[in-house]
Amino acid sequence: MDKELQQDLQSRREANLYRSRKTLDTAQGPEVVIDGKKYLAFCNNDYLGLASHPEVIASMKKATTDYGVGGGASHLVIGHSRAHHQLEEELAEFTGRDRVLLFSNGYMANLGVITALLNKHDAVFQDRLNHASLLDAGQLSGARFQRYLHNGVDNLTTRLERTEARRRLIVTDGVFSMDGDMAPLPELVQLAKQKNAWLMVDDAHGFGSLGKMGGGVAEFFDLSQDDLPVLIGTLGKAFGTAGAFVAGSEALIETLIQFARTYIYTTSMPPAVAAATRTSLKLLREESWRRDHLQELVQYFRKGCEQLGLQLMDSASPIQPIRVGSASNAMALSDSLAQQGILVTAIRPPTVPRGTSRLRITFSAAHSKEHVEQLLTALERTVSPLQEDVA
Repeated sequence: MDKELQQDLQSRREANLYRSRKTLDTAQGPEVVIDGKKYLAFCNNDYLGLASHPEVIASMKKATTDYGVGGGASHLVIGHSRAHHQLEEELAEFTGRDRVLLFSNGYMANLGVITALLNKHDAVFQDRLNHASLLDAGQLSGARFQRYLHNGVDNLTTRLERTEARRRLIVTDGVFSMDGDMAPLPELVQLAKQKNAWLMVDDAHGFGSLGKMGGGVAEFFDLSQDDLPVLIGTLGKAFGTAGAFVAGSEALIETLIQFARTYIYTTSMPPAVAAATRTSLKLLREESWRRDHLQELVQYFRKGCEQLGLQLMDSASPIQPIRVGSASNAMALSDSLAQQGILVTAIRPPTVPRGTSRLRITFSAAHSKEHVEQLLTALERTVSPLQEDVA
């Protein structure tokens, strides 16, 4: 067994696709320590800088005293605490939906929703660049699974016109995690209504960072519950905590409580995490300067890259990838930046298509313009010489 496994691992190493973990010795933030060395980090999803916020930490400490550490049971046994319930009610109000249901993480939310709503009599249509959890859920649902061209409304229209499925579920990321661009949601809403389909959006990277109040793509495009009946959000990114939620109608949430196996058969998130997230939600709503500052950093970075002749992908989100082509190029550039004290993750297949490996740069409201200047200086030394080769 081990010999065969070692052969597979060696093949991955030779293809520059081998993954390894870094051990973080500090809290998440712009400046971190990994294995005793200091880095300026541009690779976490703590978009609003709340993961280490003192008020969020204080809420978690107090709730740990009140509720203990673990959830202790599934929500449907005795693991649904008052903190969980209050967070669900506040998120429902925040999203403008009837109800919200908490899940332990985003992967389980996506698996739970799609497999609860669909079976072999149905069809699911997914953007080719959707997150792995959405794609896995589509395959596990038993429904006829189709992937349409990225943001390809015409291609999706053709596929919908050919189906005779009982239920038709269109599934897309709100903000695509590896490209940073947004789905064309107004067009998808219109198409779903025309073709009698349901629309589901995983807005993991939009919640908190987009919209005047931080309501993500639903707020950005002013989409009601009728427009967007299945809305997914994660709490481990802009909220700075952990977990996920599904927002929608009373009927949707009750259906998930009855049929979503990843909800029914798992222990609830620690109640203290729910309490901390309530504080994150309060800060997210009240401190709009975080989103304003984040957007200023993104625009400052994009302008700096333009001056350096670096080609960025079409993204107005905190995710700003630089395509470099091969996996070996991505690894070499990431390593070179690390030697300069800048931490940027190299994204390679199978996470992205072959030939589109990239440096995935992410920004946080905790970054400063000085931090961005340091990044631009390092990129000028590291990436600029490669641009002509990549082109």
